[in-house]
Amino acid sequence: MDRPAPQPSRRRILKGAALAALPYALLPAARATARPQAVDYPPAEWQPASTSNYTVSDRPTSYAIDRVIIHVTQETYANTLAIFQNPQKQVSAHYLVRSADGHVAQCVRETDIAWHAGNWSYNTRSVGIEHEGWVDQPEYFTDALYAQSARLTATVCDRYGIPKDRAHIIGHYQVPGTDHTDPGPNWDWVRYIRLVNLA
Repeated sequence: MDRPAPQPSRRRILKGAALAALPYALLPAARATARPQAVDYPPAEWQPASTSNYTVSDRPTSYAIDRVIIHVTQETYANTLAIFQNPQKQVSAHYLVRSADGHVAQCVRETDIAWHAGNWSYNTRSVGIEHEGWVDQPEYFTDALYAQSARLTATVCDRYGIPKDRAHIIGHYQVPGTDHTDPGPNWDWVRYIRLVNLA
């Protein structure tokens, strides 16, 4: 005849309940701080690009960061994330801003070199910010997209001492050797630089 399985003692049950009731703040620091360290810009969501699509570095020690490059994806937000996560594509940007609500995803750490400019020298010295939309569809350039992108750019400029002007916040079309036209003629540079400076 089989014996019945021993029941846990009252003491063991109470110990388990006490542990379950411990506040999250009392857990070890490594667990409590792991998520915030995943992004360089705290409002961003971490959506990592494939490691095949950027170069690991230790900027600004290895390369000074003195530019922000503004891009438009020519794709949807979801498709752009999928492209950055596809190791065959060999393209990435540090950040991606969604049109509808200005939500920001970080895809590459700022210390690393994203492959966004099509020019190695400009890649090494810049932070690339992609914006969901198409250059010929200005309806994608929403108030939320401009506002959240400007806050992000202002934070990057403050972190690296980058002047908040058109000489240092440039469009992809201004990168030497590029054949890209983004962010295109519908991007409101006057408004954008004003928002960056007000952020």
